[in-house]
Amino acid sequence: MNTSPAEALSALSGIQLLRLFQSNPELRPNIGVLLGAELQTVEEGHVVFSIEVRPDHANPLGTVHGGIHATLLDSAMGCAVHSMLGPGIGYGTLEMKLNYLRTIQADAPSRLTATGRVLHLGRSTALAEGQVTNEAGKLIAHGTETCMIYR
Repeated sequence: MNTSPAEALSALSGIQLLRLFQSNPELRPNIGVLLGAELQTVEEGHVVFSIEVRPDHANPLGTVHGGIHATLLDSAMGCAVHSMLGPGIGYGTLEMKLNYLRTIQADAPSRLTATGRVLHLGRSTALAEGQVTNEAGKLIAHGTETCMIYR
């Protein structure tokens, strides 16, 4: 009996799926393609993404739109949670809070890095925190996220 690609992927744990995406960038989800996100680090409870800032990330003032930071942090924190889940267990963002500390010019070459780590993994919810830094290691944004676990 043949299994579909979706069935094969659902048999993987979260960390196995993330490592598959890391080693095969052509398989990354569409949001990763849209942002140009690269999965740098995948460890249990800890995930790092990075992006090259592009002019199309700009808001009307010419700085990187806050939604880019939010999406990057949501991905890092959510995937950190996912890295601790077994096969067939899903998750979704229940609540997210962000603090923006610095702006980044969208027309200047720059790399942003988002790090997410799990603070607590329970049966039905998980708590993660994350930060976005620039190439100099300066904090650009910080966030926390509660995820609902779908068992």
